[in-house]
Amino acid sequence: MLSSMMAVRRLMDLRHRGRAEDLPAVLAATAPLLDVETATVLLVDYAQLALHPLRGTTLDTTTAQAVEDTPAGLAFTTAETQWADEGDGGMLWLPLLHGAERLGVLEFRVKAYPPETTRHDLEVIAALVAELIASRRFYGDAVEQTRRRLPMQLAAEIIWNQLPPLTFAVDGTIVTAVLEPCYDVGGDAFDYAANDDVLHVAIFDTVGHGISASALTTLTLNSYRNARRSGLSLADTCRSIDKWIRSQHPGAFVTALLAELDIPTGMYRRISAGHPAELFLRDGVALPALPTPNTLPLGLGHMLTRPPTVIEVQLEPGDTLVLYTDGITEARDAAGDLFGVDRLSAFLLGELRQGAAAPEVMRRLIQTIVSYENDDLRDDATAAMLQWRRR
Repeated sequence: MLSSMMAVRRLMDLRHRGRAEDLPAVLAATAPLLDVETATVLLVDYAQLALHPLRGTTLDTTTAQAVEDTPAGLAFTTAETQWADEGDGGMLWLPLLHGAERLGVLEFRVKAYPPETTRHDLEVIAALVAELIASRRFYGDAVEQTRRRLPMQLAAEIIWNQLPPLTFAVDGTIVTAVLEPCYDVGGDAFDYAANDDVLHVAIFDTVGHGISASALTTLTLNSYRNARRSGLSLADTCRSIDKWIRSQHPGAFVTALLAELDIPTGMYRRISAGHPAELFLRDGVALPALPTPNTLPLGLGHMLTRPPTVIEVQLEPGDTLVLYTDGITEARDAAGDLFGVDRLSAFLLGELRQGAAAPEVMRRLIQTIVSYENDDLRDDATAAMLQWRRR
């Protein structure tokens, strides 16, 4: 226990000084204190296809590991510790979680499978490492350079810098999202925020591509946040965003779903501004779609005299809502067949029946869409899953 506390103190020193890329060297120095031979940070790339050593790692034996069909990948996808016996010792992989956000895994080489008390100490170290990565990532580029496997286009750079973490959970309720193509996106975005008892969720699909689309998306996201933080109602938030888009980008428009979930009661309220209806899943079946649209796309609202209509529905514990952009359903295979809403619904229900966690369902969905279009997406593909559990 004393050695473990010394390791914690050394890592804690990075809170006040040091960069993310200093973490591998500190872990190497603290490994003997944890009774392990090596300790290595592996971060997931933007496409969530592989886990890569954090920049600054110098171990010659450390290489990237695929998310699919590897113990390291299984630790990432299940958020559970994985073990591989190598005869004269073995490898232990612990998930790196910042809240509910999956960052990667912490890999330990050990002489023998550790006892329960030691495993608990290693779990504490993994939790601390995840916090350090999350807090240090903004003071340098090591984390970003580790996660990027291709050059990121400027439009994508702008959007990714605007987005919240992919996954958030509170009181059993979870929201998790995916965005693809991750290196060249420009027109899609999502956002969420938990304020008191309300979880706000939104998804946006901007007309156009490239820098012009990313500029419009940036305005849309920040107009949404400004209205939300000003305490505006859902309808007034919609009107505020519409006003700003019309004044700054006349003639342009953005489709959107703006939603609020009362976490204690499960009351779900939303406005569809020219956007496809979310999928509504309950007890292994897809329920009828909620009415859509309830108003014109953002930027065109002045063409209607009536206010946006807010749809309300009472959720039941375990209900799942999936918001998505048309890049998901309008993906085409080599024969030109659309992926479509029915195929999307069947895919999601199948994954949920197998017990996959929400973030993993979203990861698998985007890989399925990319594969469906033969690794060449014609449009941005974005989806967000909201699952409600009663407190």
